[in-house]
Amino acid sequence: MTGKKVEKSDEQWRTQLSTEQYRVCREKATEAPFSGSLYMCNDDGTYCCVCCGHQLFSSEAKFTSGSGWPSFWQPIADDSVRYQSDRGYGMTRIEVLCDQCDSHLGHVFNDGPEPSGKRYCINSVSLTFSRADQNR
Repeated sequence: MTGKKVEKSDEQWRTQLSTEQYRVCREKATEAPFSGSLYMCNDDGTYCCVCCGHQLFSSEAKFTSGSGWPSFWQPIADDSVRYQSDRGYGMTRIEVLCDQCDSHLGHVFNDGPEPSGKRYCINSVSLTFSRADQNR
């Protein structure tokens, strides 16, 4: 699934993304809880990176966590995301980034459902959604 790394200047990202998308994806901000358009999405399909279109999560791994953000128990493939330590805001967390363009997606926690026990807490604004019936 890994392809060529997507690299753009800040100016190119600002032109491509909305102000909120840029703030979250490139500056590592967080959208307000319960505000994202994909939080309550229950359709079958694929969640992709808003910056580069890379496939990140399947609706089959989405669950309702009550956290206020779309939550998944696993990425669509092992190489679809990458991780790095985030020590901001006086906490130590694991940041989740798009493996193709390094877009900030959210964080992963160890309080999710089985089989993984993980909760990928992802900003809606960092995602696009492609319905399964549109992929046919």
